Amino acid sequence: MNDPVFVFGSNLAGRHGKGAALWAHQHRGAIYGQGIGLQGNSYAIPSKDAQLGTLSLAQIEQYVGEFLAFARSRPNLTFQLTPIGCGLAGYRREDIEPMFAGAPSNVLWPPEWR
Repeated sequence: MNDPVFVFGSNLAGRHGKGAALWAHQHRGAIYGQGIGLQGNSYAIPSKDAQLGTLSLAQIEQYVGEFLAFARSRPNLTFQLTPIGCGLAGYRREDIEPMFAGAPSNVLWPPEWR
C-alpha cells in the first residue's frame, strides 16, 4: 500500500526549512521553492507568506478550500493531514480545525485533532 499524501503547512516562498515542511522535503518529495499544492508525495498548504510572516486565518482558509477541492477530485488518493498553522504559524487547533469541516473521507485527521 502506498503512503498517504503528507499534507503540511508551508510558506509561499516554499522554504521548507523547519517542522513538517522540512520533513516533507526530506522524506516525501516536497520541492524547495514551491509553497503550494501537490509535490512528490506531499501537499503544501501555506500558513505563512513569502517573507515568513503568518497569513491571516481568512487567507489560510482560502488555501484549505483549494486543498479540499483537490482532495475531492482525487478520491483514489489518501491524504494525511498535519495540524497546519498550529506550529510555527502560531495558531491554535480551535482556529484551524473548523476550516476542514466537511473534508472528504480520504482526508485523515491528525491524531491531536478530533
